[in-house]
Amino acid sequence: MNFKLNGLSYNKEYLVQIAHVSIKNGLEFEQDFGNFILDWFDDKSYVEVQTSGTTGKPKIIKVEKQSMVNSAIATGVFFDLKSGDKVFCCLPIKYIAGKMMLVRAFVLGFDMDFVAPSSNPLNQNRNTYDFAAMVPLQVENSLEHLHQIKKLIIGGAQVNPRLEEKLILNPCQSFETYSMTETVTHIAAKRVGEKVFTILPNVTISQDERQCLVISAPNLNVKNIVTNDIVAIVSENQFCWLGRYDNVINSGGIKLIPEQIEEKLSYKITNRFFVCGLPDERLGQKLILIIEGSPYNLEDSVFSELSKYEKPKAVYFMSKFAETETGKIKRNEIMKSV
Repeated sequence: MNFKLNGLSYNKEYLVQIAHVSIKNGLEFEQDFGNFILDWFDDKSYVEVQTSGTTGKPKIIKVEKQSMVNSAIATGVFFDLKSGDKVFCCLPIKYIAGKMMLVRAFVLGFDMDFVAPSSNPLNQNRNTYDFAAMVPLQVENSLEHLHQIKKLIIGGAQVNPRLEEKLILNPCQSFETYSMTETVTHIAAKRVGEKVFTILPNVTISQDERQCLVISAPNLNVKNIVTNDIVAIVSENQFCWLGRYDNVINSGGIKLIPEQIEEKLSYKITNRFFVCGLPDERLGQKLILIIEGSPYNLEDSVFSELSKYEKPKAVYFMSKFAETETGKIKRNEIMKSV
């Protein structure tokens, strides 16, 4: 294989040796690397992967190795990647996104730099890369260095509008991905700043009665995975993401999609925030706004773009939001403490 790790060529046997050393003497991220190498080259047809726990408790699922290979090939085709490309891995190998960066490097023959996951992974790094993957927090902290990357995929959490504006002006080609552990990372992507996701090769999409996305991808061992993502189907291979069905608020018979309200507020509120519904005797659910940080007075102009139904009935402040390792806000956990 043409695979290189931190500038050096390795065959299977030497990688396994490195894995044992990493497990015995390495830091946690190196131990995760070593454990995955051993899993990848063992006799099983699958690897066990931990989900991130965004919408529920983290769990372990089995992912077929051939599905991971097929996903890597589809990514290579979609993003026009080739053997010998220089790529950057700064994601935890514990989760599917980090594992898939390694698999892509193996399968497609990348020259990969592998570093410890951190919030500012390009700090002190002057190398240039053809391809990399980050979560939004890493991207935010790496803006001044992103010119070192030709193509960047962003996942793990939604790109907020303020970061989106900065990325549109950046020479790096940035793509927001639609992904989950069960679909072996992304099955669709869109250029940052655009609204429409385009699906990868050998993926088909449809909707259920709730207008939620249904995904089939035989090459990924995925058959009719029903998501909780409300979408608008644009064509047989494109869709727009509207919000999460499990976040929808029914207030006095009016159904409100929090993500659409949040987009309108995103240009007016600089702190992290989200809207959600709390039980209410009269309305069933009342719409509230929760802002991260110290309390302050909000001007009425903040809500000028909202309809009367979208305007929060109450505003709460919380010093620090609970979040997943990838930076997603744990809405349900936060709501319980209001």
